[in-house]
Amino acid sequence: MDVITPPEPFRIAVPEADLTDLRSRLARTKYPRQTPAEPWGAGVDLPYLSGLMTYWRESFDWRAAEERLNAVPQFIAEIGGERIHFAHLRAERVAGAAEPIPIILSHGWPYSFIEMLPLARLLSADGFDVVVPSLPGYGFSEPMREPFVSSAVAERWHALMTQVLGYPRYATYGEDVGTRVSDWLAARYPGSVVALFATHAAFPPQERMDDLSEEEQAFVDWLDRKWKGASAYSAQQATRPDTLAVGLTDSPAGLAAWLLEKFREWSGTDDVEDFWTRDELLTTISLYWFTGSIGTSFRAYFDDRLETPVPLIDVPVGVSIQYGERGFPRPYAERTYTDIRFWNDLPSGGHFTAKQSPELVAADMRTFFGGLA
Repeated sequence: MDVITPPEPFRIAVPEADLTDLRSRLARTKYPRQTPAEPWGAGVDLPYLSGLMTYWRESFDWRAAEERLNAVPQFIAEIGGERIHFAHLRAERVAGAAEPIPIILSHGWPYSFIEMLPLARLLSADGFDVVVPSLPGYGFSEPMREPFVSSAVAERWHALMTQVLGYPRYATYGEDVGTRVSDWLAARYPGSVVALFATHAAFPPQERMDDLSEEEQAFVDWLDRKWKGASAYSAQQATRPDTLAVGLTDSPAGLAAWLLEKFREWSGTDDVEDFWTRDELLTTISLYWFTGSIGTSFRAYFDDRLETPVPLIDVPVGVSIQYGERGFPRPYAERTYTDIRFWNDLPSGGHFTAKQSPELVAADMRTFFGGLA
């Protein structure tokens, strides 16, 4: 990539006028009538949402959240003329010890870099240098001028790791949208990627789906049933992103409803606060609000039609299957990963693995990377 600039320290500092505007909008929130259904049965549960919006207006302390986030070293670098935001947690250097393994963690939707920090902190303590970028168009990272396809994001991440930060070799990990970015890093730059770790293992493209075993077909059928009736959000984001973004950029309650439903549903729990405190929910929702990035975060969906199949990946791979995809057959993953050296099924958690099960993932990573030495 051309136009590479050195990283500059970055601190989150939302203008006070933006906080005042948010409180004013929250005070004027209008709610629809609840559709007759079980709680959460027709989408967001309005009584829960109303209580959360009251807490957001009256009790949530964004400045305290800013302070907590700013305790994490953050930077901005320009790559290809676009500003990329990232957190960088360096492991402690010990005289005589091996150099830390650099690893880049890629979040998904409706994530932010925040959801990757619990895992990042554990890995840093375990001797990894951890880089957590915000995907282009998310949070403080500018959207790409070209379509949002995983290979293009991977090109930027490779430049970040090698040219901006000077790591000739590094590992990669991703979740959700970030999974394909991580896979493309390993596929395109095998000379630089020492290993890939996955909790959202790659689904093979159609051309590698011939002759599925009975176990593989049963898993595919189970996933189809699981997502039946739950993918309208994706169709909307993929076909009419700007129409949707108008409402979510103008209404904090609308934005919260759209994100909150997924935080709860994909966490695999009836009570979203099993895995998220109200402050944690509102920190990420506020990040989307203050950066106005909900619309640009949809580009991964809108441009999905331009994605090309991920090639076979030959670098060493470790896999811990997230609980939301339990039963993922290893042969199904082997249709993309040719050198799987670690495989485990996580016993708990959900889709947001780095947030929900960081200790489990870090322990599996420790075992996998320790075996590579």
